[in-house]
Amino acid sequence: QVQLVESGGGLVQAGGSLRLSCAASGRTSSNYVMGWFRQAPGKEREFVAAISWSGRLRYYADSVKGRFTISRDNAKNTVYLQMNSLKPEDTAVYYCSADYSAVVPGRATHEYEYWGQGTQVTVSS
Repeated sequence: QVQLVESGGGLVQAGGSLRLSCAASGRTSSNYVMGWFRQAPGKEREFVAAISWSGRLRYYADSVKGRFTISRDNAKNTVYLQMNSLKPEDTAVYYCSADYSAVVPGRATHEYEYWGQGTQVTVSS
């Protein structure tokens, strides 16, 4: 079993920055891709970013490209999401996810086996 715990959410003004972290525990000896998704009130969960085990493959949603950066530290079993130039429309609960069956990170929620509990990000205008 895998546990994912997010941290780093909070309230920030538009134009500000936050760094989210997601620590994995449990089945960490295997290679796995990781992703970040978000869900705003009344909306479906949507893809934000994903990264392969090596870190060479990184994918972003068009809405965050150039502002967000995903990275990982496999020695710490942790993935990060650096969020810059935040906008009010970035307000959502952010979830990290892990997929042990893929080499290339996916963009769909159904491709990920494990999920964290989420961390709230609120961007004020």
